[in-house]
Amino acid sequence: MINLRLIRYNKYTDSNVEWLGEIPAHWSVTRNKDIFEERGSLSSTGDETLLTVSHITGVTRRSEKNVNMFMAETMEGYKHCSKGDLVINTMWAWMGALGTTNENGICSPAYGVYKPRKYQTYNHRYFDYLYRTPNAITEMTKNSKGIVSSRLRLYPKDFFQIKTALPPVREQRAIANYIDTKTAQIDKEMHILTQKVVHYDKLKQVLINETVTNGLDKAVDMRGSDIEWIGEIPKHWEVKRIKDIAKSTNGGAFKHDLVDVGLPIIKIQQLTLRSVARDFCDPNSHKIKNNNKLESGDLVFSWSTLIAPFIYKGESAVLNQHIFKITHSDRINKKWIYYKLLQSTDRLKVFAHGSTMQHILKSDFDNLEIETPPLSEQIEIAVYLDDKTKNIDSIVNTINTKIKKLKELRVSIINDAVTGKMNVTQDEKEAA
Repeated sequence: MINLRLIRYNKYTDSNVEWLGEIPAHWSVTRNKDIFEERGSLSSTGDETLLTVSHITGVTRRSEKNVNMFMAETMEGYKHCSKGDLVINTMWAWMGALGTTNENGICSPAYGVYKPRKYQTYNHRYFDYLYRTPNAITEMTKNSKGIVSSRLRLYPKDFFQIKTALPPVREQRAIANYIDTKTAQIDKEMHILTQKVVHYDKLKQVLINETVTNGLDKAVDMRGSDIEWIGEIPKHWEVKRIKDIAKSTNGGAFKHDLVDVGLPIIKIQQLTLRSVARDFCDPNSHKIKNNNKLESGDLVFSWSTLIAPFIYKGESAVLNQHIFKITHSDRINKKWIYYKLLQSTDRLKVFAHGSTMQHILKSDFDNLEIETPPLSEQIEIAVYLDDKTKNIDSIVNTINTKIKKLKELRVSIINDAVTGKMNVTQDEKEAA
């Protein structure tokens, strides 16, 4: 259980700063230019530890990140960073790519590096938490320059004009320590719950694999399939190619038919992230055909990223390119082929091309050989798996709800602590 000291300060005042709201009366509000100044020194050798900035992890060593971006031949001329400096990715500040560093090193010349002024009391962990709150990131975005979000830049002169809450330094330290303790507790609970989700996901996959491979009758006679990667199958089952039992058709390319209001275009992002469609197609476009028109209940599969098959649930839409729509014959049960393709995704990777984004050819997909039971048995398998996976999904959803609430609690604790909405100091009189 996460125990919180929901204690307010004795007296508050309006900060007159929208993103801060009311703050403890003894805190001050000042511009960043009164706290920070740019660190202007550059590396003469480029041999120091290279640091990078992420909106997820803040400032970390580049060597600890799985980054595929281009590396310069030499890092001579990179900016120096000292422990405690605030480092901001100028191009991604609007996403929260900033934080304070726990060690000395160097960073990209495109970053902003800010050190505390000599006369300023400063606990860098407090500012790391403060500037990565949602409200602070919104404020960074408002002060960034650019036409569209992907082109926004937070330049030093604009960062310096942002107003910031400034508690006494011992309170800064107490707040940072409190957040460290509480977030560590929350992170531990989330890790345990996440491992449970992984366990149930594996359990679900094993259940599907065993059922669509061997059927429900554990005493059935088996025979060799004559195909190495399939092995033995129930004696009365057949081995068929996907194209013998179903038809796969590519989605379309609608980049020249975009409109503000129209049919949603379902892209890979909607399959991987389950996100809402952001692009729309003219419903009268000549490119819309039965093979790329999507209705609720249709089965789709991404051939360019090899993600698991997906049964679409939503309003009428159109499929973008890189996705197959799969229609089956009347001798095939749709839910069974969904489960079979779910189990066969790893098998398809044998035919994959590409390194950064794997994809398969339509011919390889269509010619994939799969174990195929009679229709009546397909229905039995589908009903059985629907029931069993529904129970597992229900457990996973409950766990994910708990994880979501913990994430929200984590954000709330950090925000309330760094903006003084709760008093986290050990001695209330000290902060009164």
